[in-house]
Amino acid sequence: MDDDYAEAVLDLVAAIPPGRAMTYGTVAEVVGDLLEQRDGVRRGGPRQVGQVMSRAGSGVPWWRVVNAAGSPPARHVTRAVALLADEGTPLTADGTRVALRRAIWFPDD
Repeated sequence: MDDDYAEAVLDLVAAIPPGRAMTYGTVAEVVGDLLEQRDGVRRGGPRQVGQVMSRAGSGVPWWRVVNAAGSPPARHVTRAVALLADEGTPLTADGTRVALRRAIWFPDD
C-alpha cells in the first residue's frame, strides 16, 4: 500500500462528521474514484482501507468507519460504540451497530 493511498484514506476518515459513519467499502470507493480521477489509476478496496486504519488510523475518528453490517472493529467494539453513542450516531435498536440507513455519510463532490 502506498503513502498516497494511505493519506487519501486518512484524509477522508478525518472528514467524516460526528454522528455519521462510512463503511470500509464506501471509503474504498470514494478514495478509488478520487485517485483514479487524479492519477488515472484506481487503487485499493475495503481490505486496504482496513489495513490503513489498523496501521495509521489512531489519529483520525476510526470509530466512524464500520463494516457493511454497521459493526465497528471487533477488537474495539465497546469503545467504538460508546464514542458513536456520545456523538449521537444513530445505532440499531440493540445499540451494538450503526444504523447505516440513517448514519451513512458521503462527501460532497
